Amino acid sequence: MSQPKVNEEVTPRIRRTHLSLFVKDPFASAPWYEDVLGMQVTARGARWVFLSFGKKHHDIALIQVEDPENATRGTINLQHYGLEIEGDMDELRRLYGMLLRKKIPVVKTTDHKVGYGLYFEDPDGHRFEFFLETVHDDEEGKRLLGQYHAPSDAFDIEPL
Repeated sequence: MSQPKVNEEVTPRIRRTHLSLFVKDPFASAPWYEDVLGMQVTARGARWVFLSFGKKHHDIALIQVEDPENATRGTINLQHYGLEIEGDMDELRRLYGMLLRKKIPVVKTTDHKVGYGLYFEDPDGHRFEFFLETVHDDEEGKRLLGQYHAPSDAFDIEPL
Protein backbone atom coordinates (compact mmCIF):
# COMPACT_ATOMS: atom_id res chain seq x y z
CA MET A 1 0.00 0.00 0.00
CA SER A 2 1.43 3.36 -0.98
CA GLN A 3 1.97 6.09 1.58
CA PRO A 4 0.49 9.57 1.01
CA LYS A 5 2.98 12.11 -0.30
CA VAL A 6 3.92 15.04 1.89
CA ASN A 7 1.21 17.73 1.72
CA GLU A 8 -1.17 15.30 -0.02
CA GLU A 9 -4.73 15.46 1.31
CA VAL A 10 -5.30 12.70 3.88
CA THR A 11 -8.70 11.55 5.06
CA PRO A 12 -9.31 9.26 8.02
CA ARG A 13 -10.40 5.67 7.46
CA ILE A 14 -12.51 4.95 10.53
CA ARG A 15 -12.48 1.37 11.76
CA ARG A 16 -15.00 1.78 14.59
CA THR A 17 -16.36 4.35 16.98
CA HIS A 18 -17.04 4.71 20.66
CA LEU A 19 -19.12 7.21 22.57
CA SER A 20 -18.32 9.11 25.77
CA LEU A 21 -21.19 10.71 27.64
CA PHE A 22 -21.24 13.11 30.55
CA VAL A 23 -23.69 11.86 33.20
CA LYS A 24 -24.57 12.91 36.74
CA ASP A 25 -23.53 9.58 38.29
CA PRO A 26 -21.81 6.98 36.11
CA PHE A 27 -22.11 4.31 38.80
CA ALA A 28 -25.88 4.81 39.06
CA SER A 29 -26.26 4.96 35.24
CA ALA A 30 -24.14 1.89 34.39
CA PRO A 31 -26.77 -0.67 35.53
CA TRP A 32 -29.25 0.87 33.05
CA TYR A 33 -26.78 0.26 30.21
CA GLU A 34 -26.24 -3.30 31.38
CA ASP A 35 -29.97 -3.98 31.75
CA VAL A 36 -31.39 -2.16 28.71
CA LEU A 37 -28.54 -2.40 26.18
CA GLY A 38 -27.02 -5.69 27.38
CA MET A 39 -23.61 -4.10 27.91
CA GLN A 40 -20.85 -5.24 30.26
CA VAL A 41 -18.82 -3.01 32.57
CA THR A 42 -15.16 -3.43 31.59
CA ALA A 43 -13.47 -0.77 33.73
CA ARG A 44 -14.18 1.77 36.47
CA GLY A 45 -12.34 4.83 37.66
CA ALA A 46 -12.97 7.45 40.31
CA ARG A 47 -15.45 9.32 38.05
CA TRP A 48 -16.10 7.05 35.08
CA VAL A 49 -17.34 3.64 33.89
CA PHE A 50 -16.45 1.92 30.59
CA LEU A 51 -18.98 -0.45 29.01
CA SER A 52 -18.74 -2.90 26.12
CA PHE A 53 -21.18 -4.68 23.82
CA GLY A 54 -18.88 -7.69 24.25
CA LYS A 55 -16.28 -7.48 21.51
CA LYS A 56 -14.14 -4.45 22.31
CA HIS A 57 -12.72 -3.08 25.57
CA HIS A 58 -15.28 -0.27 25.51
CA ASP A 59 -18.03 1.09 23.30
CA ILE A 60 -19.55 3.64 25.67
CA ALA A 61 -17.88 5.59 28.47
CA LEU A 62 -19.94 7.27 31.19
CA ILE A 63 -18.08 10.19 32.74
CA GLN A 64 -19.27 12.21 35.71
CA VAL A 65 -19.81 15.92 35.01
CA GLU A 66 -17.86 18.42 37.10
CA ASP A 67 -20.86 19.68 39.07
CA PRO A 68 -23.51 16.91 39.07
CA GLU A 69 -25.95 18.75 41.35
CA ASN A 70 -26.24 21.69 38.94
CA ALA A 71 -25.86 19.83 35.64
CA THR A 72 -28.49 20.50 33.00
CA ARG A 73 -28.92 19.48 29.37
CA GLY A 74 -28.46 22.24 26.84
CA THR A 75 -30.18 22.80 23.53
CA ILE A 76 -26.97 22.02 21.68
CA ASN A 77 -26.24 18.42 22.49
CA LEU A 78 -25.96 14.93 21.06
CA GLN A 79 -29.18 14.38 19.08
CA HIS A 80 -29.05 10.56 19.29
CA TYR A 81 -26.75 7.56 19.11
CA GLY A 82 -27.99 4.88 16.70
CA LEU A 83 -27.55 1.19 17.48
CA GLU A 84 -28.19 -1.08 14.49
CA ILE A 85 -29.83 -4.28 15.69
CA GLU A 86 -29.62 -7.77 14.27
CA GLY A 87 -32.83 -9.54 13.39
CA ASP A 88 -36.11 -8.54 11.81
CA MET A 89 -39.22 -6.49 12.58
CA ASP A 90 -40.22 -8.94 15.32
CA GLU A 91 -36.90 -8.23 17.05
CA LEU A 92 -37.59 -4.49 16.89
CA ARG A 93 -41.08 -5.16 18.29
CA ARG A 94 -39.58 -7.25 21.13
CA LEU A 95 -37.17 -4.44 21.97
CA TYR A 96 -40.06 -1.97 21.94
CA GLY A 97 -41.96 -4.18 24.38
CA MET A 98 -38.88 -4.48 26.60
CA LEU A 99 -38.50 -0.69 26.75
CA LEU A 100 -42.14 -0.24 27.66
CA ARG A 101 -42.00 -2.93 30.37
CA LYS A 102 -38.94 -1.25 31.88
CA LYS A 103 -40.70 2.14 31.70
CA ILE A 104 -37.94 3.57 29.48
CA PRO A 105 -39.11 6.83 27.85
CA VAL A 106 -39.79 6.07 24.16
CA VAL A 107 -39.45 9.30 22.19
CA LYS A 108 -40.68 8.17 18.77
CA THR A 109 -40.82 5.41 16.18
CA THR A 110 -39.83 6.30 12.63
CA ASP A 111 -39.63 5.06 9.06
CA HIS A 112 -36.38 6.28 7.48
CA LYS A 113 -37.07 4.55 4.09
CA VAL A 114 -33.82 2.59 4.61
CA GLY A 115 -34.95 1.13 7.91
CA TYR A 116 -37.02 1.68 11.02
CA GLY A 117 -35.99 3.49 14.18
CA LEU A 118 -37.12 3.25 17.78
CA TYR A 119 -35.87 6.21 19.85
CA PHE A 120 -35.57 6.19 23.64
CA GLU A 121 -33.70 7.92 26.47
CA ASP A 122 -31.26 6.88 29.16
CA PRO A 123 -31.58 8.09 32.79
CA ASP A 124 -29.67 11.30 31.97
CA GLY A 125 -31.81 12.12 28.92
CA HIS A 126 -29.37 10.97 26.22
CA ARG A 127 -31.32 9.76 23.20
CA PHE A 128 -30.59 6.37 21.66
CA GLU A 129 -32.06 4.60 18.63
CA PHE A 130 -32.53 0.91 17.96
CA PHE A 131 -32.30 0.82 14.16
CA LEU A 132 -33.50 -2.03 11.93
CA GLU A 133 -31.91 -1.59 8.52
CA THR A 134 -34.06 -2.81 5.62
CA VAL A 135 -31.97 -1.55 2.68
CA HIS A 136 -28.61 -3.32 2.78
CA ASP A 137 -27.11 -1.95 -0.43
CA ASP A 138 -25.28 1.23 0.61
CA GLU A 139 -25.59 2.92 -2.79
CA GLU A 140 -29.35 2.25 -2.83
CA GLY A 141 -29.54 3.59 0.72
CA LYS A 142 -27.79 6.81 -0.28
CA ARG A 143 -30.14 7.18 -3.25
CA LEU A 144 -33.24 6.69 -1.09
CA LEU A 145 -32.05 9.09 1.61
CA GLY A 146 -31.44 11.71 -1.06
CA GLN A 147 -34.74 11.06 -2.83
CA TYR A 148 -36.78 11.30 0.37
CA HIS A 149 -34.60 14.00 2.04
CA ALA A 150 -33.45 11.75 4.92
CA PRO A 151 -36.96 11.15 6.25
CA SER A 152 -38.04 10.50 9.78
CA ASP A 153 -41.72 9.69 9.16
CA ALA A 154 -43.98 8.60 11.99
CA PHE A 155 -44.36 4.82 12.10
CA ASP A 156 -46.74 2.72 14.18
CA ILE A 157 -45.35 -0.48 15.63
CA GLU A 158 -46.98 -2.97 17.99
CA PRO A 159 -44.73 -4.06 20.87
CA LEU A 160 -44.18 -7.73 21.65
